[in-house]
Amino acid sequence: MPKPGVKEVQVPFASLKPTATIKVGGTADWVLITDDAVWVASTKPYAVHRIDPATNRIVATVPVSGEACSGLASGFGSIWVPLCGKKPELVRIDEAKNTIIATLPIPPAGPEGGITASEDSVWLVTDKNGTLNRIDPSTNSVRQKISIPPGSYNPIFSDGIVWITGVESGVLTAVDAITGKVLESVPVGPKPRFLTAGGGSVWTLNEGDGTVSRVDEKSRRVIATIHAGIPGAGGDIGYGADSVWATVFDVPLTRVDATMNEVASQWIGNGGDSLRFGHGSIWLTDYKKGLLLRIPIQQVSPK
Repeated sequence: MPKPGVKEVQVPFASLKPTATIKVGGTADWVLITDDAVWVASTKPYAVHRIDPATNRIVATVPVSGEACSGLASGFGSIWVPLCGKKPELVRIDEAKNTIIATLPIPPAGPEGGITASEDSVWLVTDKNGTLNRIDPSTNSVRQKISIPPGSYNPIFSDGIVWITGVESGVLTAVDAITGKVLESVPVGPKPRFLTAGGGSVWTLNEGDGTVSRVDEKSRRVIATIHAGIPGAGGDIGYGADSVWATVFDVPLTRVDATMNEVASQWIGNGGDSLRFGHGSIWLTDYKKGLLLRIPIQQVSPK
């Protein structure tokens, strides 16, 4: 699918100068930021790598049995990694020891989904029918199953609510993270998949038309639709520094000014696919080259 982008604000991606370029494997996908680390998944090897942001070096590599295919989450002293492959499952990595401490027979619904942690649970959609599993980290077992719109795969926790995009229904569903009650499904743009929270809102990257929908967390209504021009499968979205950051192949980085609800900058070229903001930087994968790039916020944001 061609990605028109926003021509007026485009510059070459090659104009950015990463302060670190870290080779993690055959491919690099799914970035997770914690207080003292950056985690990224790879194939060739199937692994999850821990990077020390103080040195930009890989300090631990945790081999896993298949491809980390549905996001990464941190919570309860652990990194949670859904795996696809012959035997889909969920592995739990001890953050202090960098080793797998549990393998749970709870499969992700498929690739390109997500996982999130709330104050007392881990949340993962396990099938295409819309079964949201609430996992108790004290027992490593499912404590609640919640029915949400079919074709919903990507959850994020923010301020007491688990939000899940419905790529097949075009809605964003809010679930109370304490009771598990489905509160509302909000129509957003077409084929919403990846999502982030920040600035009092949840933001969805809509694969159908390349827009970003901004949903106010309190009113649970769309308050802005941002035309980013980056449709198609894959990609990612994150929040940081009063900005929403999106990535897709061929348009590795887009910055949406969250105060203006408009695309402020867009970098065009090879690379991209997954990103997070943290430790003063954008951490962006070049999926096809198996690289993780660290781009200091000063290079990409005017503040």
